[in-house]
Order: sequence, then structure tokens, then C-alpha cells
Amino acid sequence: MKTNKSLTKRIRITKNGKQLVRKPGFNHFNAKQSRVTQLNGRKSRQLEIPVKFRSRAIPYN
Repeated sequence: MKTNKSLTKRIRITKNGKQLVRKPGFNHFNAKQSRVTQLNGRKSRQLEIPVKFRSRAIPYN
């Protein structure tokens, strides 16, 4: 079985099995945003992936 590299680069799996992803749209062009909006973009959010799909895409985690 192969690991889906594009998925592993986008998510981080914690010790307890939560999947964390960054908020999309905060890579560049942030100078015009308010400081609060910029800082909110740094926060990760939890992603719910079905276990069946996750075990196929990331088999060794």
C-alpha cells in the first residue's frame, strides 16, 4: 500500500487521532487584512475524514 503524499502534506494527525488542517486562503496577500484576520488564519481547524478513506490514503498512521 502506498501513502497519499498530497494528503499527508496537508493534514497533521495528533496523538489522539484528530486530523488538523490549516485554514485555506492565508498563504499570501495578507497585508490588506486586519491583524485579527491575519492571526485567525494561522489557527488550525479539525477535519473529519471517514476512517475508511483515511486508512486507505494514510495506511501507516
